[in-house]
Amino acid sequence: MPPARLIAYAASIGVALWTVWSVLVRPPALGWALGVLGGYVALFVGGVLLLRWRVFVDAVVRGPAGARGVALTFDDGPHPLWTARILGLLKERGATATFFVIGRKVEAHPEVVRAIVQDGHAVELHSYAHDRLLSLRSERRVREDLERGIAVLQQATGRRPALFRPPVGITNPIVARVAEALELTVVGWTAAGRDGVSWARPDDVVARVRRELRDGAIVLLHDAAERDDHEPAAVQALPAILDAIAADGLETVPLERWIQRVS
Repeated sequence: MPPARLIAYAASIGVALWTVWSVLVRPPALGWALGVLGGYVALFVGGVLLLRWRVFVDAVVRGPAGARGVALTFDDGPHPLWTARILGLLKERGATATFFVIGRKVEAHPEVVRAIVQDGHAVELHSYAHDRLLSLRSERRVREDLERGIAVLQQATGRRPALFRPPVGITNPIVARVAEALELTVVGWTAAGRDGVSWARPDDVVARVRRELRDGAIVLLHDAAERDDHEPAAVQALPAILDAIAADGLETVPLERWIQRVS
């Protein structure tokens, strides 16, 4: 069990027992009560926002023990220009990657998704609408979004996606239940380039990724902007990132290879 989830369980039991003691024996001082409540809320908000804590879902955030190589992943595509640039750079270096795509963009650019597959890369689900508030939606609405995304990807590629990266990495028990029911493995990341925003600088992206490069790392980059058409910094940063991977004696490996070993 992930340490953060164990802490969350222990905290829940502790708060429940403390509440009973406060009611039956002696109420706590207001400062203590507010401090405990604030800490408890902060723990669970962190569990929602920080996928790597794995509080609510058994997400894959790194390769299994003994994993060799680095798994490159790209979010928020496909895009007819920027995804094509990324594919060209990967082909030049003989690198492999996994693309977590947005269903509504797949509907607009199915030919780009087919190009990803033809180049030997994997296409997986990043939701249909990329709703940043997905974790606040009802279970029915979450399921409808993911099922629609699955159907779109299956139509475009002829293959049902097996992996799911939640929009902006936010999860909760509802998202976890729906993913499990749809037999989707939730995937996080080890190193984030934070390259999708318009003000990201390629040099900064390279530096952030390089700090986390090691065997078993899952690298998160973007082949498209989430909501507009600006060029993600990964397009210019990718050659230097691939150089750093090679310089460290590493290689890119298919993410799916690790998922099979984990499961």
